[in-house]
Amino acid sequence: MDSHSTITEKLWRLCTFASFIVILIIFLSQNHDGTDIVVLQSLLSMANEQFPEPKNVSQILQSPPSLSPPQFPMANEQFSEPKNLSEIVPPPNCSPHQFSMSDWQSSKAKTVLYNEMEKEGCNIFEGKWVYDPKASPLYDAARCPFLSDQVSCQRNGRPDSEHEKWRWEPKGCQITRFNIGKKMLKRLRGKRVIIVGDSINRNQWESLACLLYSSTSPRKAHVQVERSDYKVFKSKAHNCLVEFYWSPFLVQLETNQANTGKRILRLNQISSFAQNWLGADVMVFNSGHWWEHGKDIRAWDLLEYEGKLFEDMEITSAVEAALKTWASWIDENVDKSKTRVFFRSISPEHKDAFSCINQTEPSKDNDATPFPKPIREAVERTIEGMSTPVKYLNISELSQYRRDGHPSFYARKQSSRPDCSHWCLPGVPDTWNRLLYASIILGSTRNVSSPSDASSPS
Repeated sequence: MDSHSTITEKLWRLCTFASFIVILIIFLSQNHDGTDIVVLQSLLSMANEQFPEPKNVSQILQSPPSLSPPQFPMANEQFSEPKNLSEIVPPPNCSPHQFSMSDWQSSKAKTVLYNEMEKEGCNIFEGKWVYDPKASPLYDAARCPFLSDQVSCQRNGRPDSEHEKWRWEPKGCQITRFNIGKKMLKRLRGKRVIIVGDSINRNQWESLACLLYSSTSPRKAHVQVERSDYKVFKSKAHNCLVEFYWSPFLVQLETNQANTGKRILRLNQISSFAQNWLGADVMVFNSGHWWEHGKDIRAWDLLEYEGKLFEDMEITSAVEAALKTWASWIDENVDKSKTRVFFRSISPEHKDAFSCINQTEPSKDNDATPFPKPIREAVERTIEGMSTPVKYLNISELSQYRRDGHPSFYARKQSSRPDCSHWCLPGVPDTWNRLLYASIILGSTRNVSSPSDASSPS
């Protein structure tokens, strides 16, 4: 009787252990993050107390590094609102000096998909648009009540939504497609992102803010959008900030000159907002469209360069002077080992004869309104000459095919003029943020080479 009981017990133990092996194999065949692996390890550990594993099985899983549980604030914890821009500081535990580049590139960061991106010849900014309603859009705009009218095309009555269902597919490599908001929140835990520039960069900020906001509980996030020159998304659960600063020239524009009554663009003086850029972990800049405004609508009356005032100046020279001021500020104030710096290329407009009116799908041709090549080249020369590594987010060509993505007459509920400059959300800027996330994972590079079509605006 005892012998029979012993045999039965051994068979039962053997079957149970075999079941755990099957579960393990199935689990490892799926795509799970580090938290799931820790949970599975705990289960296996409990099992091993009764069913010791063979040595070759115990080597299947290794503990991922630094997987301490996140510390969530209390539900009633609030972020204090800055009374003015000089009071804006990173939240507690959000100083960039607490991080190193290794924090950005943990062993979990470079998954199989991102390893593909490191293949020689893989350029995530070259590829094609693929209709993929399963993967796009990345979020529901209705979950983001803070989105401005300018980007809320569906809310303003746009009758079609097919423009939301196209996904960018890089040539020769893949980038993550699903749960991008949650993945970004994990990556940005304890960090601060600033997006600086014109209304197109504000468009990108709204995209990123909605992507993150819709990926967490509204009780654990706060969005401040009342001001036109400063906006912020705050995640309480992840202790991070994503801010937007209005600065279309990146240098100082004085609009209330008591002595002259003139608006002066000071080419040798960085924007007054710059004191608030300090300490960010990720910086995304742009400048371009405002330099090309005609004399009737341009933002300045006088240009100041090296202490002298000019009523007129060759635009490319003015752009180069302003960018040199910006580059010097970056090189002098940014810690290369702590902060990632990005510069987004020119977002294309579609203001030609075909315009963006009644467009419902991507163009087959690269047909955007050309942007002056000298300004694009001035940006590229500036980046090349900097001591701080700056990643050039070259979104120009991939966006040129998307004349269907503009608000057109739906930038507000009743509009008589089409907007073929900004972008509907969800939409094209979501792809810019996917590529920004991919670039953060992969690390900085000084590659500012343009697509093969040198005549394309960048």
